[in-house]
Parts: sequence; structure tokens; C-alpha cells
Amino acid sequence: MIQWQKSSFSGGGDGNECVELAPGDGLLLLRESDDPARILAATPTGLAALLHHLQANRP
Repeated sequence: MIQWQKSSFSGGGDGNECVELAPGDGLLLLRESDDPARILAATPTGLAALLHHLQANRP
């Protein structure tokens, strides 16, 4: 069973407005709580690069 962890940047409570992360076979799994069946798998390096890019290009 996958153990999902809610992002600290997500709103409080158990609402459907959060991003969740879980480890999985050398990859990191991501999903949105409002669409839990859609799961994105990324390498730790790939996810770090994506987050760095998003942070560097914030409006």
C-alpha cells in the first residue's frame, strides 16, 4: 500500500486541494487529492529540477 504524504504547502484539513507525495521503487510518486487515480512518477533528480525551475520562474 502506498503511503501518501500531504505537501506542507497545501491547505489545512482534509480538503481536496493538496498535492501528495510517496516513495515508489526508486521513484517519487505525485498526485493531486482531487484526482487521486492520476499519478505522476518522477526520479528524485527530475523532481528537484522541476521544483527548482518553478521556483526560479515564479511571477
